[in-house]
Order: sequence, then structure tokens, then C-alpha cells
Amino acid sequence: MTVSGNIQGGALKITLCGELDECSSSSARQVSDRLIENSPQVSKVVFNLAGVKFMDSTGIGFLIGRYKKASRMGIPVFIENPDFAADKILNLSGIYSLIPKA
Repeated sequence: MTVSGNIQGGALKITLCGELDECSSSSARQVSDRLIENSPQVSKVVFNLAGVKFMDSTGIGFLIGRYKKASRMGIPVFIENPDFAADKILNLSGIYSLIPKA
């Protein structure tokens, strides 16, 4: 799992590539948390999931945790470009009621 972030148009875009599962979520959490904490001035956080080819319930927990962190800072969170498999899991989990698609 690789995690990268950049600020575009006032939004923090966090791009995830690889598998978002129990093995990778800890390091992805650390990097994402640091990016969010170091960007309190952004208008929103957008998780780009185009490169995520596998996600399990740990990945959903990862997204909910980052949502809670950003929400405490008053920053809305969005998801963009999930592939078909990830989108199906996200739909079934109901996460889009918390974190809408961008």
C-alpha cells in the first residue's frame, strides 16, 4: 500500500494504491493521519481510491477513522474514483451516508 497526498485547489487529496486490508491499514493510517494533521487549512479531504484493488472491512474502518479525525477538525471528507469492487463494498457498508462520493 502506498499513500500520497497533495493539496489541489484547497483540498487535501490522499491517493491510496494497493490493497487496503489488515496488513496495510496501520501504515496507511499513520501516513493519512499525518497528512490530515499537517493540513488544518484545507477545505476538504478527498480519498482517491482508484488504485485500491482490494478492500476488506479493515479498509472501511480505516476510512471511518479518518472521517472522524477530519470531522473533529471541521473538515468534510469525500471518496473519489473507487473501482468496481471497492465501490460495491462501500455501498454495502453504507459508508456513503457518512463519506459521500466527490
